[in-house]
Amino acid sequence: MNRKVTVVGGAGNVGATVARAIADKELADVVIIDIADQKAAGVALDMLEACPIEMSDSRVVGYGATDEGWAQTANSDVVVITSGVPRKPGMSRDDLLNVNYKIMQSVTEQIVRHSPKTIIVPVANPLDAMCQAVYRLSKFPRERVIGMAGVLDSARMRTFIAMETGVSVENIHAFVLGGHGDTMVPLARYSTIAGIPLPDFPGMTADKIAAISKRTADGGAEITKLVGTSAWYAPGSAAAEMVEIILKDKKKIVPCSVFLQGEYGINGLFVGVPVKLGARGVEQIIQIKLTPEEDAALKKSAGAVKELVDVIKV
Repeated sequence: MNRKVTVVGGAGNVGATVARAIADKELADVVIIDIADQKAAGVALDMLEACPIEMSDSRVVGYGATDEGWAQTANSDVVVITSGVPRKPGMSRDDLLNVNYKIMQSVTEQIVRHSPKTIIVPVANPLDAMCQAVYRLSKFPRERVIGMAGVLDSARMRTFIAMETGVSVENIHAFVLGGHGDTMVPLARYSTIAGIPLPDFPGMTADKIAAISKRTADGGAEITKLVGTSAWYAPGSAAAEMVEIILKDKKKIVPCSVFLQGEYGINGLFVGVPVKLGARGVEQIIQIKLTPEEDAALKKSAGAVKELVDVIKV
């Protein structure tokens, strides 16, 4: 394999899920970096030993967050940042802000040093604020810092639509804008079942749509309450999908957190919007027409992101 993906925090639940998916699909060789050096080596070896069963020739290695370890990440095509303190029951994404910002500072410095041409996919929460931190710290063009949020949120919404309707998830497309948190904006009229707008689907009432939208916005908190920590399977799969789109230059449109410069009337903030992804990262930001109510909700969500960004002064 010639392509290389580094997963920072790869010995944790989300990072390991990302790394395993990339290796299973034979998308690239994988370097796992984690402050838990022995666990990183062990997790990587376990994944490598699964590769013959999955018929994958991806190479997987794991190192501590040392000079030697970071040297192994050199010239990565994509770096996924999953490192950070996970959310505990009763903890908001806002509570994670300062501690995870310090982690982004140290991690971004190493990424820029060893892989100056890479594309960075932050996953750590609070997602949009951490993206902004990585963007400012790396000084990369905005096309190469892309937050994983909307792919996960849309997947959750698709799940709840499928549960409500009994229709295959393959028929369902969901549309979620805004910051990755309680103020996200699930857009029912741009969500479809076999091409049919959600509000027009038989039996789909306004109350059912409202319930699906609320459960989508509360999706992360619901998992945390049940499990006792942040989700990892769905977030890991979402990040891996973004990596696959980039490495394969698929030109696929997915919702991501990107730095807006006037799009949707928002300037200087990372907010979730539909994006065409490809080998260069963000290749196009798709702007759609919003109703006044939808626009107000998106602006409110952007305002919540700005509050966090202002705290860490990025």
